[in-house]
Amino acid sequence: MVKVAVISGSLRKEAVSTKIAKNVAELFPPEFETELVEIGNLPVFDQDYEEEGNTPEEYTRFRNTMKEVDAVLFVTPEYNRSIPSALKNVLDVGSRPYGESIWNGKPAAIISQSPGNLSGFGANHHLRQILTFLNMPSVQQPEVYLASSFDLLDDNGKFKEEGTVQFLQSFVDVFIDLIKRYQA
Repeated sequence: MVKVAVISGSLRKEAVSTKIAKNVAELFPPEFETELVEIGNLPVFDQDYEEEGNTPEEYTRFRNTMKEVDAVLFVTPEYNRSIPSALKNVLDVGSRPYGESIWNGKPAAIISQSPGNLSGFGANHHLRQILTFLNMPSVQQPEVYLASSFDLLDDNGKFKEEGTVQFLQSFVDVFIDLIKRYQA
């Protein structure tokens, strides 16, 4: 069983990113186990925790969870032309202690979304830059920028258009190929 962590960059109860993440998680084949990983409970990263031996239990639980996954799907909104602080925090928490990054070598994929027409372009590219530093091979094509994201979902939180589902399925298929290449 291949395990894929799904991380939503939004903490809101009715977050569009989380709804999109849940929809996309359903597009993986049965031999892939997807898990939406909670990030809102992590204290803001502070290097002093590590150096003083006071690592928060939430960090340890998160790191242990992530050590068990084979790949990571990030679904993020755009805040101020970048990623939300909660997503940056989770990336920092997982990259420490120095030399023990849980991200190293894990295949990744990014979906950005926005209610506007720019589709989270800035967030997508800022996240790509961070993932490059963290040594996470990422899906390059197709890129996924979902514009007018508040209009993509019906009242049940499902995609309205079959074309959206087909496009995202092609994206998941490429991600699966990337994951398989790194499992060999």
